[in-house]
Amino acid sequence: MRIVICGVGALGSTTALFCRNLDATLRLVDFDRVESKNLQAQWFVKQSVGKNKAQALRLQLQNFYGVKAEAMGVRLSEDNTRELLDGCDLALDCFDNIASRQLLSTAARDLELPLVHGALSGDGTFGLVRWDERFSADAEDVEGQATCEGGEHLPIIGAMGATLARAVQDHVRAGDRHDYMVSLSGVTRTS
Repeated sequence: MRIVICGVGALGSTTALFCRNLDATLRLVDFDRVESKNLQAQWFVKQSVGKNKAQALRLQLQNFYGVKAEAMGVRLSEDNTRELLDGCDLALDCFDNIASRQLLSTAARDLELPLVHGALSGDGTFGLVRWDERFSADAEDVEGQATCEGGEHLPIIGAMGATLARAVQDHVRAGDRHDYMVSLSGVTRTS
C-alpha cells in the first residue's frame, strides 16, 4: 500500500508521524523548505532547517522509526499531479490553500483515488476531517495566510493529526470513510 500525503507542514508532518504504524509506504509531497519558525508547530528537528520539508520528514521517519517513505520535493501543479498520485492507494490533503486542494481533488476524482481532507481554521479553533465526496474547500481569508506559525495552535494541530491518522487507519483496515469535527472541546464523528 502507498499513501500520499500532500503538504507536510504542521498538519501533514503531524499526521505522517501518527501514520508510522501502518503497513504502507508514505509518499510525502511538499516544495517548501523548513524554516526555524516552523519548529514550533511542525514535526521537524532543528537539523532540518533549510532542507526541503518532504525530504527532511522522510529522513526523520526513516531514522527514528524505520518507516518507508518517498520524498517528492515539488509543488503540486496541473503538470505533475497525476505523476505524484501514480501508484498510490490513498491520498491525504493537508494543504492550507484552496487552489492546491481543488487541484488534488480533481485529479483524485479523475483517477478514482480515495482522498481525505484535513482542514484547520485560520484561528485554530476547529478543524475538519472529511472524505472528498463530502468536502468543499473554503478560500483563505487572505492569500498565503499562515495558520500554524509560532506554535499557538499546537494542541489542535496534534488533535487534528491524530484524528486524520485515525481516519486513514480505519480506511486502510476496513474501508471506512468517517468524517470528524475537531474542536478545543473534543472530537466528534460526523458520518
